[in-house]
Amino acid sequence: MSEADADVAGLSELDRAAVNAFQGGFPVVERPFEPAAAALRERGIDVTAAELLERIQDLDESGVLSRFGALVNAEEIGGTATLVAMHAPEERFDEVAETVNAHREVAHNYEREHPHLNMWFVVSVADEDRVREVLDEIENETGQETYNLPKQQEFRVEAKFLLDGPIPDGDVDLSDLGPDVTPTDQQTLTPEERDLVVEIQGGLPVTATPYADVADAIGAETAWVVETIKRFEQEGKVRRVGVVPNHYALGYTENGMTVWDVPDELVAEVGPAVASLPFVTHCYHRPRHEGVWPYNFFAMTHGRSEAESDRRIEQVRDRMAEYWDVDEDDWDSLFSTRILKKTGIRLDERATANTE
Repeated sequence: MSEADADVAGLSELDRAAVNAFQGGFPVVERPFEPAAAALRERGIDVTAAELLERIQDLDESGVLSRFGALVNAEEIGGTATLVAMHAPEERFDEVAETVNAHREVAHNYEREHPHLNMWFVVSVADEDRVREVLDEIENETGQETYNLPKQQEFRVEAKFLLDGPIPDGDVDLSDLGPDVTPTDQQTLTPEERDLVVEIQGGLPVTATPYADVADAIGAETAWVVETIKRFEQEGKVRRVGVVPNHYALGYTENGMTVWDVPDELVAEVGPAVASLPFVTHCYHRPRHEGVWPYNFFAMTHGRSEAESDRRIEQVRDRMAEYWDVDEDDWDSLFSTRILKKTGIRLDERATANTE
């Protein structure tokens, strides 16, 4: 076990196997813990379905997991979200944070290390026009300018946090199990699909029959819930189904947002190359703001120690250097120092606005 992993030393071999194995690709079948346990047994972990369920329940209740379930892709459900940066004067920082956080459209807000842009938050709305309205309100209330940084291209969103122990590559994928479904090109939701999205946005019940329990909650048939979630996976409305670790509880406390001034003509090449690094969890092309923010490429990394984080950032720089001569002024790394708000994306409003 590595030194960086010492703070989660209380986790058993089974705990570590479950966390590593099922951060994606959990079965979408009526009794998913049966095939999940069988997959672990094939990899040398002696466990029954009931034992695996009990461990997932304990990990969820103890806070090692943020939740268990389907990770809904909000962008495909409806509405929009954007990343926003602003300066909060040190003497007014808490006051400005309180004002920003009072807006229900602000889902996440972090204090980050930067000499000027020290507050970073996400605005999530059902109507794209509402973004500018929210930012105007925040500017009027705080007297501080906001800098909108909408995603122009996504190269990777796959936040996996692996532990030392069994199945270190986290490569168990059972998403092929279950009914055959046919993806559609339908952009809007039916009322029944909206109800399903709202019900599962916070996770699935940690029970032997999670999909049946969801069906009971919304008055639907279990088979329809299974088929729809599986189809949503194929359509991109659900990114993956599985356990969602609390990365802080797993020791991944170093949250580094690396930002880069990539030559515009190279973004399309650099994006997939950086996204292929397994420790990069989010990777986007975003706009610059002349005179204030010169960076157009964001790559998020996480580490369990400052040294590990520094190594990973250096690997990102090495990958960048394969494409152009990276100068010291071409990049920066902004570490989060405080979580100011974290309520999650309000999918109910966005899904409702996109329902036929």
